[in-house]
Amino acid sequence: MPLLPARSGKVPRDAVHHPLFARCYARVSVRAETRLGMGQVRERLLRGLSGRVIEIGAGNGLNFGHYPGDVSEVVAIEPERRLRRLAVEAALRAEVPVDVVPGAAEALPVKSEGFDAAVVSLVLCSVRDVPRALGELRRVLRPGGEVRFFEHGRGGGRVMTFSQRALDRTLWPALSGGCHLSREPVRALRDAGFELGPYRRLLMPEQGPVLPASYCVLGTAWRPEASA
Repeated sequence: MPLLPARSGKVPRDAVHHPLFARCYARVSVRAETRLGMGQVRERLLRGLSGRVIEIGAGNGLNFGHYPGDVSEVVAIEPERRLRRLAVEAALRAEVPVDVVPGAAEALPVKSEGFDAAVVSLVLCSVRDVPRALGELRRVLRPGGEVRFFEHGRGGGRVMTFSQRALDRTLWPALSGGCHLSREPVRALRDAGFELGPYRRLLMPEQGPVLPASYCVLGTAWRPEASA
């Protein structure tokens, strides 16, 4: 299926440019696969997927090696140039077909209702417009299509949530490639009209210090079936 310009507005080819953060993230994320157990989380996130899948914010492509064989194709959207280049290299090693494409979550360069499933993994924290991005996700999923999500966001007690909000208003987004600590991914999915399936909250790392970015959620949602 050919890729097409997004219907919801134009976004530049390299809509995100954080070269220093991208370089740091590429190193840290690879170490986290084993040291923090991220590889096991990715395995759970993607287990049982099939058909045609779109992955939003693919980063350096660490999910690619975990897609099951029943997936016929992955279209991986990544706006940051350096990370996209690394994702292309990871796609060449993947056991399922992966097409890495420039683009932004708020204006996906693909046809409507063209995918059986979507994957969002540590991306909703950094998109500029969450409702618009999730509206695009609904557009490109077929009715009844599945969303697999693994995100971090608001969590902990009053002191921690205060700290998360304070960091979001000051240094954190600038230092972390636009990431925000206090967003609420489950509420955002529900507000965007998705039907929430099972999800569980977890800390990353599961053993070790609890940090403002430690509060994560892993789960499933669906685009509602078309009305009769």
